[in-house]
Amino acid sequence: MKKRFIAAIVTATLALGVLTACGGSDDGAASAESGAASTEAEGTEENAPAQDEAPAQEDAAPAEETADDEAAGETAVESKGTITVAASATPHAEILEQAKPLLAAQGWDLEVTVFNDYVQPNQVVESGEFDANYFQHIPYLDSFNEEQGTHLVNAGGIHYEPFGIYPGTKSDLTTLEKGDVIAVPNDTTNEARALLLLQDNGMITLKDGVGLEATVRDIVDNPNEIEIQELEAAQVPRVKDEVAFVVLNGNYALEAGFSVAKDAVAYEQADSEAAKTYVNVIAVKEGNENNEAVKALVDVLLSDEITEYINNTYDGGVIPFK
Repeated sequence: MKKRFIAAIVTATLALGVLTACGGSDDGAASAESGAASTEAEGTEENAPAQDEAPAQEDAAPAEETADDEAAGETAVESKGTITVAASATPHAEILEQAKPLLAAQGWDLEVTVFNDYVQPNQVVESGEFDANYFQHIPYLDSFNEEQGTHLVNAGGIHYEPFGIYPGTKSDLTTLEKGDVIAVPNDTTNEARALLLLQDNGMITLKDGVGLEATVRDIVDNPNEIEIQELEAAQVPRVKDEVAFVVLNGNYALEAGFSVAKDAVAYEQADSEAAKTYVNVIAVKEGNENNEAVKALVDVLLSDEITEYINNTYDGGVIPFK
């Protein structure tokens, strides 16, 4: 009897637990279904615009990519080739470095090689190894052609470098004494130019009419008995501590740390005949002066950007030729 009673209680308890568990599931399911329905409804309302916009965004992406591709196509520059130039270090190679990005914008790759003498730059252009050189003025170019049998021509004048007399052991021309030494370049045209500058400043007198062909043999009056020391142009600034004065080309003066405006005791004037005669040029082998690459190079070197760079950099030691 007792066993039956316990069994009845257990059975009743299990039945009640089943009913309770099922009731809980029904309520949770209803709640979940209600929440899902609510969320779905809210999501439908909130996301409806986003669903409408999504296709538009998907469509916009290719359009944006296309625009970027077109922009890239517009900025890309077709390569036109390489321009090789032999140059003196200062100021020629420095100026050419400023020209590189301007030429690159047109599709030209500019390669500059620095030479420390006045012979090899002409030889490598004559041989065709280089397209052009930038280091010399027209009188030197003409003299080199005559002496070496080369066929180089002026493709365009770029700048003028005033020739100057610079201090050595002395800094005042009025202090010159008997036997003082003045160093000058020994190449034909630059020696004449140096001697003419000495004459213009009352130190010597040359034969009438010798002009740009003057040599030390053409000195007819030398009141201070100055000794003229003739050296290869690149060597002249190296003896400045050994001689009274040095007469320098503009590029070698710059390399020696001299400023025409601040250091020269005398120099050629910008409006002088020398300024017109000694303009530094782009030289090429005859027949290449109208080459597309050469014309592009000359045009860039005469541009406002390069003119501004020259004026802002060389303190009167380099004057744009325009």
